[in-house]
Amino acid sequence: MNISEVKSILAGESYYRINHSSGLPIYVYPKKGYKSAYAIFGTRYGSINNVFSVDSGEKITVPDGIAHYLEHKLFESEDGDAFVRYAKTGANANAYTSFDKTCYLFSCTGKFDESLEILLDFVQSPYFTAKTVEKEQGIIGQEIKMYDDSPDWRVLFNMLEAMYENHPVKIDIAGTVESIAQITAEKLYEVYNVFYNLNNMVLCVAGNVTVEQVMKIADKMLKPCKKHEIHCYFQDEPDGVLKPYVEQSFPVSIPLFNLGFKEKPDCCITEKQKACTDILLSMLASPTSTLYRNLMNEGLINTSFSYEPFEGPGFFTIIFSGESREPQKTADRIKEYISDMKKNGLDKEDFEIAKKAIYGGSVSALNSVSTIGNLLIDHHFNDNEIYTYLDEVAKAQFSDVEEMFSHLLDVDNCTLSVISEIKGE
Repeated sequence: MNISEVKSILAGESYYRINHSSGLPIYVYPKKGYKSAYAIFGTRYGSINNVFSVDSGEKITVPDGIAHYLEHKLFESEDGDAFVRYAKTGANANAYTSFDKTCYLFSCTGKFDESLEILLDFVQSPYFTAKTVEKEQGIIGQEIKMYDDSPDWRVLFNMLEAMYENHPVKIDIAGTVESIAQITAEKLYEVYNVFYNLNNMVLCVAGNVTVEQVMKIADKMLKPCKKHEIHCYFQDEPDGVLKPYVEQSFPVSIPLFNLGFKEKPDCCITEKQKACTDILLSMLASPTSTLYRNLMNEGLINTSFSYEPFEGPGFFTIIFSGESREPQKTADRIKEYISDMKKNGLDKEDFEIAKKAIYGGSVSALNSVSTIGNLLIDHHFNDNEIYTYLDEVAKAQFSDVEEMFSHLLDVDNCTLSVISEIKGE
């Protein structure tokens, strides 16, 4: 077992990385004076990982939605439900499946040791039978239908479906009613045994905890396993969008829009690239920006307007979203503003304001134990660490952001997704 301390001069804090003998990387971020603790146990396995091989073996293809299905089923065991066990410790537990990872988590203000034991136990103790798997199909089928009826969900996935031709990011995380009908106990065990290997996972803990405390429980609960080489496959994805526009009607009071710019995946891999992208987007579209004020003054957006870089293995999109009674006009204004900035150049004063805002937000994020835990797991799966990002923001130069801008936000390579009002309502 190897323990190393990771320090930040800028943040004035540190955390610990442990390479546990079981194969599991563990991060512990103690926060003195805090009463709460947060733990998150995740695997590098999400909805896009449906074609893979193990140790250079044959390609294996599994049904869409199986990662999310597996997340649901892991809470069950022969002895009962993990949530019932958490109720006895008072911990607030949850889980989620994203495009590229699945995570199980809890927060608590007491009985941390017992709650961590529960987490490490049930995630390592799969129990699937034909009967319980069949029962879950109805539950998840209802969840899928619920998301199909959600305007916020549909505006995003309609955009992804119109933007990406081949990449599985266009497929709903929960799959479809048809795809989950193909899921069996055997297939769940198959993907579990591949991706829920401790060498493919990570445990991150933050708050009112110590390294010794976490290690004592880890030594007791972790089951060593042999490391395997996992390779996930994706079809080649064209650079251009599949469709520039998609619309769907819903009973909404104000139309919704997602304007997504399709970027090359290698444009936002390093921490420097991510820092410069975040500064750039703050310059262009934060509430202090000219674009935001112009859109507000024209009545084209309200305070729901937002932006985000949306990226993962093989995909990268920059999304502007919100409510607008004139979504097409709003999208046109955003593209016109970006074109003007490309032609006339960015403003150095905007850069300084945005840089300070991003830096301040990054430092203040370290006051939240749940944010720290989520940052640790995200950076681990991206083969980075959280202080590197902070350092890159601090030393970012105006020329770095200009260079990043030259590669991003092609106004001829974007998709507008609109959720419009049902006519007559």
